[in-house]
Amino acid sequence: MVLIPARMSEAEERRWVGVMLDKLAAQESRSVLGDRELTERALRLSEQYFDGRARPGSVRWVTNQNTRWGSCTPSEGSIRLSHRLQGMPEYVVDYVLLHELAHLLVPGHGPRFWRLLEAYPRTERARGYLEGVVAAGRLPHLTGAAEE
Repeated sequence: MVLIPARMSEAEERRWVGVMLDKLAAQESRSVLGDRELTERALRLSEQYFDGRARPGSVRWVTNQNTRWGSCTPSEGSIRLSHRLQGMPEYVVDYVLLHELAHLLVPGHGPRFWRLLEAYPRTERARGYLEGVVAAGRLPHLTGAAEE
């Protein structure tokens, strides 16, 4: 939803929305990591939080994950992150990367797994952000005009 002053004409509104969408697209394209950078980031996070014990064989973006933020195949050492994370804050992407890296060390979601993630100070914040994204997706879209 975009809020604009009521005094704008339709032409000004279209122009302004176009300008803002262009700025948003440029910002997102600067913040999207390629697969190589994503792998490097995962290795840095593993070093920082897991003493380098989680060593992924591959880390990549995928477009076929619409119900998960990420997935991991420990036997192959492969990590896949949903493209829906692109453009989200770095600490959220880092959390999902760490979550999947932790699966290279502990396959399930038991107490040992969650203890690993306690090392990352933004775990709860990132989980809350992702829960908010999911909840917002369930809300009916607002039209921007209040009904009287």
